Order: sequence, then structure tokens, then C-alpha cells
Amino acid sequence: MTVPGFGAMSLSGFQHTWLLGFALVPIGLLGLYVLAQIRRRRRMRRFTDPELADTVVPKRESRLRHVPIAMLLIALLLLTVALAGPTRTTRIPRNRAVIMLAIDVSQSMRATDVAPSRLDAAKEAAKKFARELTPGVNLGLIAFAGTANVLVSPTAQHEATIAALDNLRPDNSTAIGEALFSALDSIATVAAVLSSNATPPPARIVLLSDGKENKPGNPNNPRGAYTAARAAKDRGVPVSTISFGTTNGFVEVGNQRLPVPVDPEMLQHIAQMSGGQSYKATNVDELNRSYAAVQDQVGYQSVPGPASAGWLRLAVLCATIAVLLALTINRRLPV
Repeated sequence: MTVPGFGAMSLSGFQHTWLLGFALVPIGLLGLYVLAQIRRRRRMRRFTDPELADTVVPKRESRLRHVPIAMLLIALLLLTVALAGPTRTTRIPRNRAVIMLAIDVSQSMRATDVAPSRLDAAKEAAKKFARELTPGVNLGLIAFAGTANVLVSPTAQHEATIAALDNLRPDNSTAIGEALFSALDSIATVAAVLSSNATPPPARIVLLSDGKENKPGNPNNPRGAYTAARAAKDRGVPVSTISFGTTNGFVEVGNQRLPVPVDPEMLQHIAQMSGGQSYKATNVDELNRSYAAVQDQVGYQSVPGPASAGWLRLAVLCATIAVLLALTINRRLPV
């Protein structure tokens, strides 16, 4: 958590856990203080005239005199926490990640159940995603129907993807497997360029479609969707799928109205097989939230950061208060 005026304060991820054992010091000092107060009271009564005892040693001394030492002990506890080196999770933008955006341009994407159409709405949401994506992330674009076309190879120049989105046009069939294999090939190519060592950059495929694959008919075909999902899993590239549309969608083909309800089942299975997440969007707002979730996962990385400063500031404040109270209440420093 973050405390105003003190900064980040955490009680987890200690770098030097063994230093927490020093918390026994203020606890021991508290015991010694209590023992000293008891012995002091007994000593005063022992060497004082019984008739004057109540005057010399009042039965009810002000409890405020204990506040300075209490604040000092609290300061020692806070200092112990600071010395143990707590850490907190910090989100920083990635600068080597790769995202391949694969958008379905099959005929069913002409459906107007999402205004002005599924494809046009998908274009605008993808543009928004590209504009807001972390600048250092390499973004590419694939349009797929019966075949997959790499319109933009992964690049940090997101304007190229934004411009290419205007060129998406409907076509026949839906070959999800081809789109995934093309995305994996593009990621492998850019990874070879970006990798300065043996560790490849993190990568993700974002697949947007409104239905299941129909080319080939069997998703377990060597070029099928499920085969591609397993390949993505093997290469460590999760696939985040977004099923876009409603159950009321239809398209006009000649003089016929053909229903094209959204079918998320295959997309969910692809995400599960590849180790990614699946999302459902029935309108533009939900689609934007789905893209935002992907950006949150891929555009940033969580790294441990120090969180000792807040505890140290609080310890100094408590120690200062202890000194001031001691001079005000007891007319001396806390002992």
C-alpha cells in the first residue's frame, strides 16, 4: 500500500528476513521497562516513611509518562521492518515484448449486430488499442479469412498498424490455424532480431473472431486451429482470444439473410490450450475492455522494488515524537 507522505509500505518480500529477529529487542526493552517501573515503585515505598508514602509515591501516577517510551519502542519496531528490506511489486512498461494482432475478416464479420458492423467496430477498437499500447512493444497485424495475410510485421512504429487497419476487407472462409501459424512465424523472426541473449522477448497473439474455423474442417488438422494452439504453447506464446458479436448477427448473401451468431467455444478452447485468456465482447465498450486487459498483461511487467523508505520515514517520525513528548511530559529524554 501507499501512505501519503511516507510512500510505498509493504510487509512482504523481505530481502533480509533474518533481521526481523531484531524485533525481539524492543519487546525485551519493554519487559525491562515494566520491570524497572515495578522495582522503582517498591524501592520508593521501602525507603519512604509509611505516613508520607501516599504523598511521595502517589497511587495513581499519570499514565502519559509512559507514552514517550512507547513511541520509542514503536520506532524501533518500524526501524526493524525497514532494515529487513521489504519489497513491493512495481509495474514498468516493457520494451521488448511482441504482440501479433490477428483479426478475422470473413464474411460473417459484415454482420451489423454491432454497429456499424463487426469488422468496422473491430477496426476502431484495434486502432485505440494500438494508440494506447506501450511504446516499446512491437506490434504486428494479420488479417485472415480463407488465408492469412501479414499486413504489418512486428514493429515499435504502431502507426503502421493503425494505417493498415483501414485496408481490412471481408473475404470468404475462416482459417484460424493459418492465422496462428503466420503469427508464430512473424514472432520468431522478430525475436531473432531482438534477442541479445538466449532469452527471447515475451510474446502474445491476440486473436479476434466471431466464430469457429471452417478451413480446414478439422481443427486438429496439421494446419488447424488446435494444432496451431498446441504449437503456440510449445513456443511459449499464449493466445488471447476475443469472441466478438452477438447471437443475433446475420449477413445478406444475394437475396438471403443468413444467421451468423457468435460462436466462442473454439476460441475459448484455443486460449486454454495455448495458456492464454479468452474474452467475450458483444459491443465496442466490452471489446475495448478486452483489449485493455491484454495490454495490462503484455504491455507491462511486474518487478520487485524496494519498500523500506516509508517504514524508515515513519520510524524517524515516531522517534521524533518520542523525544518531544519526553521533553514535554517528563522533562527529560525517554530512558
